[in-house]
Amino acid sequence: MPAEEFNTAPAMAQSNPFLLAAENSSNLLPLLRSNTSFASKQDEHGYSLLHAAASYNHIDLLRSLVNEFQVDVNLKDEDGETCLFVTETVPIAQCLVEELHIDVEIRSDEGMTAAEKIAYEGDFPEVAAYLQSVGGGQMNGNSTFREILGSSSNHPPPLPPNVTIDVATLADQPLDDEAQEPDPEFKRRIEALAAKDNFHSEEGQRELRDLITDAVHGVGDNRDVRRRVA
Repeated sequence: MPAEEFNTAPAMAQSNPFLLAAENSSNLLPLLRSNTSFASKQDEHGYSLLHAAASYNHIDLLRSLVNEFQVDVNLKDEDGETCLFVTETVPIAQCLVEELHIDVEIRSDEGMTAAEKIAYEGDFPEVAAYLQSVGGGQMNGNSTFREILGSSSNHPPPLPPNVTIDVATLADQPLDDEAQEPDPEFKRRIEALAAKDNFHSEEGQRELRDLITDAVHGVGDNRDVRRRVA
């Protein structure tokens, strides 16, 4: 292999800010200072250095990006998600919220806040609990059937945990077309569940969540989710 070809990959790695951010390389900050536009650079999916720093738990890099390079902490990727959505540790979440003042109420294209999405995925419950404690948003007891399944049958938002539904509002929701009409069997099951004496109990709400989750999974949204650079 010619020497110049052998050295191509290392050279590219040394100048790729996303790889440097993932590794928390000491070469990154000098690179950013030599070309400050790199600090807010996003790839074709909207993935940014902020997303990389949050996902890989590089707290000092987060601070530098926002405080030194003035990157918008609320920078979104192609899914409408800020770096808070890919946070995996409480210290990173605390830094973003308490120091860098990220907006915890931002909702992604799926209609969920970072707290709701992280809680739904279930991988980092401590992060979800912290974000919910600082007002990260959670669907409440007045959420309707259509709000949970979404306005489009092709792109329903994932079901957040602890969601309840006001079944009485189901019949009051106008339907735009037949494609949005609830399945008759599903409607029968939800009405039967609502008629039970224990509907408002913890057990009744658990059964309701399971039923709605089945419906959402049945609709199916096969979009891939990017969390980190390869």
